Amino acid sequence: MRINLTQKERTLLEDQKSHEQICIDKYNRFANEAQDPQLVQLFQTYATQEQQHLDTINQMLVGNVPNIQQGQQNLQAPQTQQVGQNPQGQNFQTSMQDQSLCADLLMAEKFISGAYNTAIFEFTDTNARQALNHIQKEEQKHGEGLYNYMQNHGMYNPK
Repeated sequence: MRINLTQKERTLLEDQKSHEQICIDKYNRFANEAQDPQLVQLFQTYATQEQQHLDTINQMLVGNVPNIQQGQQNLQAPQTQQVGQNPQGQNFQTSMQDQSLCADLLMAEKFISGAYNTAIFEFTDTNARQALNHIQKEEQKHGEGLYNYMQNHGMYNPK
């Protein structure tokens, strides 16, 4: 479906485009830095989804609203294991580096989800709002996955 963007909508999409690129870069870089293989897998999964988000934003910037049912997969986060075990059942020690990487990304996901919330309310086209809402929900799932990983590994205590 074709849309004509207002200047404000274009500006918001350009902002989201830069946010998505930063997320892709961080998830890929952090996947190389993480020590826990389970965390590496989580970061790689999210990097793939962030690339899909960027592709959607780029389509919208040229006036196309993608069909989100056909254009994007709804990838689920890998399930997290209990504290002290990776997916192969081997013991590992939670590293401060992994905790720092997770905290950084959780903060980024919180920010980006909020930025999508603002953009959704500013768009005039219903289909464009639905596409942005779909991305926002996936960003929230990323935050939830990071939160769960951190909580399961003693890195985050919400009390």
